[in-house]
Amino acid sequence: MKRDYKEVLSDQTLSVALRNLRRRTPPPELSSSLRVMASRQRLRAVYGRGPALADRFRLFADNLMRPLALPFAGGIFSAVVLFSMWVIPTYPLRGSSTSDVPLTWTTQAAIKQIGPVAATGDVVVDVTVDDTGRMSDYRIVCGNVNNNEVLRRSIESFLIFTVFQPATALGQPVQGKIRLFLQSSQIDVKG
Repeated sequence: MKRDYKEVLSDQTLSVALRNLRRRTPPPELSSSLRVMASRQRLRAVYGRGPALADRFRLFADNLMRPLALPFAGGIFSAVVLFSMWVIPTYPLRGSSTSDVPLTWTTQAAIKQIGPVAATGDVVVDVTVDDTGRMSDYRIVCGNVNNNEVLRRSIESFLIFTVFQPATALGQPVQGKIRLFLQSSQIDVKG
């Protein structure tokens, strides 16, 4: 590589200018402070007193984690993207389906078979049905039955001989309640 005459001349003038600069002497305390710092570092190296344990751990964690952080984040991101690409096409989309089976988590008690004894009178009765489908308790909600013992016995006979469908919870029979509206079943026949 060939140098120009101008480049050589500029290098020579620079070196002459640097030689003509006056010399600066360092302050006397600089020499002593450097010696003190060097002796402290030597003592730390000899006796094993380096930076504090927390500083050492932080430095170790930084040196360990920095090379692993970016690949780890990229791996997690890739896994999420690939999983979503796999799940979304295979996830069954629910539209209107004709084969949909309604789930009944609970059902109420209902009358399965009416007893042979007819109840007379207009009465509203709340019946508690046990898990076998039989009446376990009843309460007359509306109707004047307090003074009429014959009507009360007629209602009790009707309820004892009636078979109920028990209430269910998750497919298992449980105790439930049903409200019955009993009306008089008298038929007047003239003739």
